[in-house]
Amino acid sequence: MTTLALDRPAPPRHISPAKGFQHALSLAWRGILKIRKNPEQLADVTLMPIIFLVMFVYLFGGALSGSTDAYLQLVVPGIIVMNILQACLTVGTNLNTDITKGVFDRFRSMPIARSAPLIGAVLADVVRYVVCLTVLMVVATIMGYRIATSPGEFVVAILLALAFGLCFCWGSVFVGMVMKSPGAAQALMFVFIMPLTFGSNVFVQTSTMPGWLRAWADISPVSLMANALRGLMNGGPVAGPLAGALAWMAGAVVVFFPLATWAYRRRV
Repeated sequence: MTTLALDRPAPPRHISPAKGFQHALSLAWRGILKIRKNPEQLADVTLMPIIFLVMFVYLFGGALSGSTDAYLQLVVPGIIVMNILQACLTVGTNLNTDITKGVFDRFRSMPIARSAPLIGAVLADVVRYVVCLTVLMVVATIMGYRIATSPGEFVVAILLALAFGLCFCWGSVFVGMVMKSPGAAQALMFVFIMPLTFGSNVFVQTSTMPGWLRAWADISPVSLMANALRGLMNGGPVAGPLAGALAWMAGAVVVFFPLATWAYRRRV
C-alpha cells in the first residue's frame, strides 16, 4: 500500500488555464457518459416540460386567453425559461452527491486542476438544457405552436435560454456546496425556484396581479427573459426586456460565481 501511494503522481502545483480547461472538458464528458448510462437522470427535463405544457394549456388556456391556441403562443417562451431554471437545480445536487460519496477525494489525488470537477459539472449540465429545450419545442409544435419570426431569431432565443441557465446555475452550485446532503440542497433550491418562476408572467399577464406582486413580476428575471423570448419567437419588443434579463444574468454570475467557487474550495 505504501509503494502504491509513493508511485501515485502528485497533483501539479501549477496548471495552465488551457490545461485546466482540458481537464474540465474531460470531466464534462464523464458527466455526459453518466447520463448515457442512466438516462432516467433526464426525467426532470423530459417529463416535466411536457407535464407543465399540457396541463396549463389544456386546463387554463381557454379561460386565460380565450383559446388554447392563443395561450400556447403566450406560454411556450415562458415555460422555456421556467424549465431551464428548474433544470439548473440538478448540478448543485449532483455535486453534493459526488462530495458526500467521496468522489472528490479521488479527484484530489489526480494531477488535474482543482477547479476542473466544478467547471466540468457545469459544462455537462448544458446537455440537460439542450434536451429540455428539444423536448419542449417538439411537443409544443405537435400541440400547434408556431414560430412567427425568422430562424435566426429563434436560434438567438435558444442561445439566450442556454446562457440564462448557465448564469443562474451558479446559484445551484453554491447551495449544493454549502448544504450537508443532496436532499437538503434540492429542497432549499425548490423553495427559491418555485416562487421565482410562478411569481412572473410565464403563465399570466402581470396586469391581472395585485400591485405588490406585479411590482416584482415586472422586473423578475424570469419575466424579463420570457418577454425577450416572446419577442424573438412570436414577434414584438426585444431590446428592453433583453437588457433587463442580461443585467440579471450578469448579476447572478457576479454574485454566485465567487460564492460557489469559495464554497467549493472550502468543501473540497
